[in-house]
Amino acid sequence: MRSSSRRPAALAALGLGLALAGQPAWSASHSDAPLSKQDPQTNITDVYAFIGSKYDNASQRVLNVVVQVRPFSEPGDGVTYDRFADDALYSIHITHPATGVTQQRYDFRFSSVNALAAPGLKNPNTVLSYGLGTAAGSIASVGDAQQNFTQTYTVTKVVGGASTVIGSGLMTPPPNVGLRTTPAYNDPATGMAVSGATTFAQLDSYTRQTVHSLPSGEATFAGSRDDGFYSDIPGIFDLLHPRILGGSLGQDGGGVDGFKGFNVLSFAIQIPLSGLPSFPYTAPFADLAHVLPALGAAQGVGVYASVSRQAVRVLRQTGGPVSSGPWVQVNRMGNPLFNEGLVALKDKDNFNRSSPETDAAKFATYALNPELAGLINFVFGTGFVASGRADLQAVFIPEVLRVDTTTPPVRLAGQAGFSRFGFAGGDTTTDSSGRVKSSGWPNGRRLGDDVVDIALTAIASGPSYSTVTVVGDNVNANDQLYHQVFPYSGTPHAGTRNRKDPAP
Repeated sequence: MRSSSRRPAALAALGLGLALAGQPAWSASHSDAPLSKQDPQTNITDVYAFIGSKYDNASQRVLNVVVQVRPFSEPGDGVTYDRFADDALYSIHITHPATGVTQQRYDFRFSSVNALAAPGLKNPNTVLSYGLGTAAGSIASVGDAQQNFTQTYTVTKVVGGASTVIGSGLMTPPPNVGLRTTPAYNDPATGMAVSGATTFAQLDSYTRQTVHSLPSGEATFAGSRDDGFYSDIPGIFDLLHPRILGGSLGQDGGGVDGFKGFNVLSFAIQIPLSGLPSFPYTAPFADLAHVLPALGAAQGVGVYASVSRQAVRVLRQTGGPVSSGPWVQVNRMGNPLFNEGLVALKDKDNFNRSSPETDAAKFATYALNPELAGLINFVFGTGFVASGRADLQAVFIPEVLRVDTTTPPVRLAGQAGFSRFGFAGGDTTTDSSGRVKSSGWPNGRRLGDDVVDIALTAIASGPSYSTVTVVGDNVNANDQLYHQVFPYSGTPHAGTRNRKDPAP
């Protein structure tokens, strides 16, 4: 991994006038809008996009995109457990980073959640989805006789008006029911999920079997995973509970992760860089040899995810519902925090139904004039700038993750040199033109990036950044280790033993 041997001026600035403060935060996108709150299977919680290596070829650089949906998925929610919606269209968009216009798209469609026959369901005459199919016992291999229900999916690549199915009948792994049913996920002594693999061979067998290398060059995964976002949301919304301030005012780690022990549904893809377009763009914190916000040139793509449903849904007295008509987007997300933390209630659903190319006209005001800065000023008597925030507009508008695709693979959580603060913690990378950039958000986003602290620090410090005020929520790490290999999201928590429920 390349890095600059000089100390960038922007990094040196972090040592000047450093102040600590503890202020309120928000969740990435777990409860972003009224309508999406009512439709959890289509609710995107987080999007990650970063440069890495192909899981089976370390010499091949790829763009990793990991999308998580279905917030607060209860690990022990039997008998059915959470499944991807079979009547939704889950999409990953590769966009022009400056305009937000989609250049190519990957659509994921999932098989029936209530299949009454194989291959979806082997035995309809039992209450058990897992542990009893045509045989009883623990699941040894994905899709075996003990795994009664198996959901599959199809991936379609869309470029312009042309659609190509690049993978079909792709299996998802079973959820982590517990040690007796899905033993490969868990420590045999504790029954807790084992995570933190550094190589593909160290992943559990269920995950390895459901990473699919496609003939077109991409690799995909879809299934239950640990929720990798961390923040003390319960304390924040309890009228700023004292625990989120702590002895070091937001940086001592004394908060409580409101997402610990919960799972999500995740779909992910590795795209060879040779199969991607590339565009020049200008971004903040993109040339860290200069003073913050270090506006500089970059080269790469934008990324966001969306979920759509068909316009008409008919409920029947017998059989499942029937959907028809054109696809209507019901949720979207690129950067963390924007819709949930900045967009006003009146526009949250409107934002989810719109596209990034309209953001400058419709939603830029929420970045330029962040209400959160004004609220913090009111509660704490601070003097954060609450209007004219061109620095935040450059991060959030259009609302896509921007990834410089000319860098080497970036450091991952758990590796030497990784910092949850990205460049503010000295974790940088160098692009093909020698410009020093953050290894993490807002140059893409990695699992483990502390986006709450990074965003709040930017709100507190900009637009001039003459003094960098480090602001946090007192939760400094995820409760579960991330994997350092695709699909990166941590092993899903077990239904019978997890980090949010008391031990038996």
